[in-house]
Amino acid sequence: MKLIVMTKSTFFVEEDKILTTLFEEGLDNLHLYKPDSEPVYSERLLTLLPDEYYKRITVHDHFYLREEYGLRGIHLETPDTELPYGYRGNVTITCTDISQLREAKKRSNYVFLKSIFDSHTNPADRQSFTIDELKTAAKQGLIDRRVYALGGISLDNIHQVADLGFGGVVVCGDLWGRFDIHQGQDFKELIAHFKKLQKAVS
Repeated sequence: MKLIVMTKSTFFVEEDKILTTLFEEGLDNLHLYKPDSEPVYSERLLTLLPDEYYKRITVHDHFYLREEYGLRGIHLETPDTELPYGYRGNVTITCTDISQLREAKKRSNYVFLKSIFDSHTNPADRQSFTIDELKTAAKQGLIDRRVYALGGISLDNIHQVADLGFGGVVVCGDLWGRFDIHQGQDFKELIAHFKKLQKAVS
């Protein structure tokens, strides 16, 4: 299974150092998710990262950053979001309903299906599907290696997700919850947890 890390939705002081260390430890796919933020802050974060890692980053907004920094691709938050005019490159999409998967897969490299479990960070994001619904979708070929599980993913449920036929997992709160963005400076626990996640998906 593939492992994707999604950034916290807010910027914080140690973020560039943590992301650089994650890349050094083998993170292959980062989704830069900073909703409702000014593009200058995303630019600043990118300039603080070694440019050798740009090709591992997908942006969720400010799509011009993809060209400007040679990033991996762009992510559409809904299946009906239009691609930027003339865009050629990697596209990924978030789906919130199993019925959206078939069409979304036709126009993307891979798809996030949200919310598989209750979110660690957003109480409003509750589990959207029963396990039986997910098993049925896998049997129908809707869930496959190009569909990644998003929402409440942790070490405790990664194997369950793998058994359901997902091609990957998107980790956010389970990782970032191990670092205090307001007072923390030592992020060894976060990196150690990332290594455990890597082992769990391998």
